[in-house]
Amino acid sequence: MALKLVLKPNERVVINGCMMRNSARRLVLSVESYADVVRGHDLLDEDAPVTPVSRVYYLVQNALIHSKLREDLVPIIQREMANLANTFEHPSLGHIFEAANFVSIGDYYKAMRALRHVLEHEAKLFDHISSRAHTSAGASFAAE
Repeated sequence: MALKLVLKPNERVVINGCMMRNSARRLVLSVESYADVVRGHDLLDEDAPVTPVSRVYYLVQNALIHSKLREDLVPIIQREMANLANTFEHPSLGHIFEAANFVSIGDYYKAMRALRHVLEHEAKLFDHISSRAHTSAGASFAAE
């Protein structure tokens, strides 16, 4: 069964390591044989903050895009995922195990998809910490 990609105007897609950008019109593309495909919105931006989860996501992203690097990246990804598993609890822990499972069978896109949930959870944690620090700093300043 073919993979049907509907690309928005100017949307990026990477197929087998080749970065492509759609023209100014909507495009429907059918990939009829196996290929490593990732849409531009699933890629980490270069200006994204570096966090423990984003670092692992970026490694998995590179394993997907650059097949020649996979052999070197997989042990690093597995080690970093073990570190994440020691840090996070339910429900993120389940997504980390799911992502590790997908890496072990070579399905890097699904590993990235599983890590998306952990990225979102991590962002909420950092926002919570930031807001508490901001509130505490404001309370300290007001007390003076």
